[in-house]
Amino acid sequence: MLANQQPAPNFRSFNQNNQIVSLADYLGQKNVVLYFYPKDDTPGCTIEANDFTAMASEFAALDTVVIGVSKDSCESHTAFIDKFGLKVDLLADTSGELCELYNVWREREKNGVKSMAILRSTFIIDKQGKLVDVEYGVNHEGHAQAVLEKIKAL
Repeated sequence: MLANQQPAPNFRSFNQNNQIVSLADYLGQKNVVLYFYPKDDTPGCTIEANDFTAMASEFAALDTVVIGVSKDSCESHTAFIDKFGLKVDLLADTSGELCELYNVWREREKNGVKSMAILRSTFIIDKQGKLVDVEYGVNHEGHAQAVLEKIKAL
C-alpha cells in the first residue's frame, strides 16, 4: 500500500474528453485530489462526485484539482458528467493500470461471492508530487468536505 510522504506514482490516462491527463501536468502548479471509485452513476459514487462538484470552486481557490478514476470508459464518464453536471475530470482506467499502481484493485466479498473491485480510496498529492494524505476504504458520506479540510491545512 502507498503511504504518506512518499512520491506519488505518476498517473497518465484519458479523461472524459479523450484527452491525456497526467500527474506531470500539475507538478509545481496544483495540488491533486485523486479519488478512485467503483462505478459511474451508482448511488455512493454519485454522492461523492456531486459533493466534490459542489465544492469545486473551493478546491480551485486552494490551487487544487479534483480527479476521479474508475474503470469505466470515456463515454461512460461523459454520460455521468452530463447527467449530474459534474465539475471534476474523470479518468478512464479501462486497463486497470492506475488501479494497480495505486493498489486499489482488491478482492471483496459480497453476499458470499468473491470478486475484484475498486476499493474507494483517495490520495492527496501536493504540488511537488508527494503523497500528503493516503486513505484506503473511504466512506463517501462527508468525504469531500473532509478532503477540503485537509487541503486547507496544507
